[in-house]
Amino acid sequence: MATASALPLSHHLVRLAALLALTQAFPATAETYTNLTQGTTLTPLRPTTFWPSPSGDFAFGFRPLDSDASLFVLAIWFNLTSPQAVVWFANGDNPVQAGSKLELTSDGQLSLTDQSGNEVWSPGVSNATYAALLDSGNLILVSSSSSSSLWQSFASPNDTLLPGQTLLAGSSLRSRLTDLDYSEGRFSLVAQNDGNLVLYPLALPAGNQYKLYWSTNTAGSGSGSRLVFNESGSLYYSLTNDTQIDIFSTGGSYSTKDFYQRATLDPDGVFTLYVYPKNASNGQQKWQVGGIKPTDICTRIMNDYGSGSCGYNSYCVSNGDDQKPDCLCPPDYSFIDSTRKYLGCMPNFEPQSCEHNETDLFDLEMLDETDWPLSDYEHYINVSIDQCKDYCRTDCMCAVTIFNSGQCYKKKLPLSNGRQTGSFGGTALIKVATGNANSLPQPPSSTVTVEKKDRKSLILVGSLLLGSSGLLNMVLLAVISVNVLCRYGNRRPIKPVSSMSGMNIRVFTHRELEQATNGFSEELGSGSFGRVFKGSLALDSRTWIAVKKLDRLLHDSDKEFTNEVRSIGQIHHKNLVRLLGFCNEGVHRLLVYEYMSNGSLKSLLFGSERPQWNQRTKIALGIARGLVYLHEECSAPIIHCDIKPENILLDDNFVARISDFGLAKLLRTDQSHRTNTGIRGTRGYVAPEWFKNVPITAKVDVYSFGVMLLEIICCRKSLGRGVGNEEVMVLTYWAYDYYREGRLDLLVENDEEAMADVSVVERFVMVAMWCIQGEPFLRPSMQKVIQMLEGAVAVPAPPDPSSYGSSIR
Repeated sequence: MATASALPLSHHLVRLAALLALTQAFPATAETYTNLTQGTTLTPLRPTTFWPSPSGDFAFGFRPLDSDASLFVLAIWFNLTSPQAVVWFANGDNPVQAGSKLELTSDGQLSLTDQSGNEVWSPGVSNATYAALLDSGNLILVSSSSSSSLWQSFASPNDTLLPGQTLLAGSSLRSRLTDLDYSEGRFSLVAQNDGNLVLYPLALPAGNQYKLYWSTNTAGSGSGSRLVFNESGSLYYSLTNDTQIDIFSTGGSYSTKDFYQRATLDPDGVFTLYVYPKNASNGQQKWQVGGIKPTDICTRIMNDYGSGSCGYNSYCVSNGDDQKPDCLCPPDYSFIDSTRKYLGCMPNFEPQSCEHNETDLFDLEMLDETDWPLSDYEHYINVSIDQCKDYCRTDCMCAVTIFNSGQCYKKKLPLSNGRQTGSFGGTALIKVATGNANSLPQPPSSTVTVEKKDRKSLILVGSLLLGSSGLLNMVLLAVISVNVLCRYGNRRPIKPVSSMSGMNIRVFTHRELEQATNGFSEELGSGSFGRVFKGSLALDSRTWIAVKKLDRLLHDSDKEFTNEVRSIGQIHHKNLVRLLGFCNEGVHRLLVYEYMSNGSLKSLLFGSERPQWNQRTKIALGIARGLVYLHEECSAPIIHCDIKPENILLDDNFVARISDFGLAKLLRTDQSHRTNTGIRGTRGYVAPEWFKNVPITAKVDVYSFGVMLLEIICCRKSLGRGVGNEEVMVLTYWAYDYYREGRLDLLVENDEEAMADVSVVERFVMVAMWCIQGEPFLRPSMQKVIQMLEGAVAVPAPPDPSSYGSSIR
């Protein structure tokens, strides 16, 4: 069995023999020794839980699960990184508790036993003199009578390869079930004996393979082919004729001298190269994606059986440049278990019954560019989208229908192989319940039922009522009802009264939102539209919301307000904050939105620590995609009129979501209409045409985006103070001056990650300069902006934007 460590095994044996001479007479400790000698043990708790490698780069021992600190896996991990990424583990399907131990027995067997003394894992060899963790991250068992290792972890990989490691023909990697669950997962990377390197989805729990979703297409090249991760950090597939196929096109960007590296088959099925700079500043020392295969897993996996890349009834989306996927639920569906998304989604409402005529209780919500391509049971051609909706609404078996260029496809649950991609031009129409049928899930029964002692009282009262007059019965029933409501009303979940006919959003009473926000006690922020408060839809299930109290409304009539809200509620996109409901009660006008846990882009950009360059580029592209949808793709195009970092919110995964779109029409006339004294937008972001007697178009949003793109690049505000705190520093002028002088390093001062990607920095700066041109016709559309940002089209040198006049007033 050939070793794959960075130096010949004989060299390590000499080194380890010297260490053994110094350590064999003493008990091992995590701080001092590297070798595990016969008769010594490791335990999940003190005194000794792990051994480091000689350099300290790696550690071997017991590691508590992130999901349950009382359970442990025997593992190898990067010891000096944050987080400490696990690269090998022995008992992923059977974590152990305190009281377990790892021992190299007197007969040379390495054995992991649980708290009851039952053996959980062993490599299956004996006569080992000692075990050692090498600086390559390879754990070896060595016999003094043999010139080679008896066993090594490099030959028994789980989901990860390290530099110096080889995956031989007939071997495979197996993903974990989730990031926090070390059980065998849904994907495998196999070096097949026919010479092909293949990624397979697997059927759980049996583990049989579905159709491959990526390969090197080298079948027939011979059984001697192997996947090599060499000591310099190059990962390639070596064929028997010595041909080498690069897996990740890194071009030598990452050396093992400067970066820790690992190649991991992630739980989402993407084979990913992760790199971690060894010598960068603390703010930059993070695991980063260096390459992925495949780059389009959302569309790659397509099987007649199985759920696809995500769980049943969910759909796969790609987030940003690295195209790492995420799984989402359709409108009014929720994950069965949000910590195990692979289990899929279920509707939050009772599906349509075929026993009764319930057509009026269901409607269809639109989800653009989304498809479940293998769940069709009916197909119509030459129909309109309204006809397609009606065909599904009146069919009790139809859960979703897909409309695409006059064609309509009906689908039943469960839905499989879901994906959302710009290459698909169709629209998914999701059947959801309306009215009372669409109320939120009830909490546990203990919160909504009358307690036992109170039921007895009600039974007694009911018995008395049977012998009383009808009038007395009515009076007593009213008293009892009021009493029950008063006692238990505050313990019920906050749920909407209904949904408006033909609307996909919910209607709330002011009282419900007052309870949901604890009396509007936690203010998240305020702006031109009013103040925003944090709340929760249910007392037990902590569904967080953001409630916006609107001021200075243009529309006084209920009908006009409802029509405006209706149009906003029909807009759905992954880069827009979704409107969940509203309140229109007397003088109270409130909007209920998704709560964005990571706050605004303003807080991220201008906080104490500068966000990573890759994160900033993803956010910029997300904002651009959201604006393309508003300008060109939604049914009624929308000009936002106030694009700025405060109106860009960040969800749990730091995906950019545009807020406050469509609200400009809700402001009063003197605040919303463009006049000589009133301008929509915010100082520093408004386009020059606001100050001229010319029509306002979507190009005002392009201008604002350009200013904000410079803020994203430079992590500087659009307006700042210059020398002596007297002169206003205009970012657009300052950035163009440095761009013209070729000093991009000054734009991203001390940002090593950005300067390592200087060609992208230059491209982004040039795109920003085109966006902030004074003349609207010179500015590109947002669709063109995305193409330029992604490098799909060339970006010509921009003219000086200040030559057309300043918008800073």
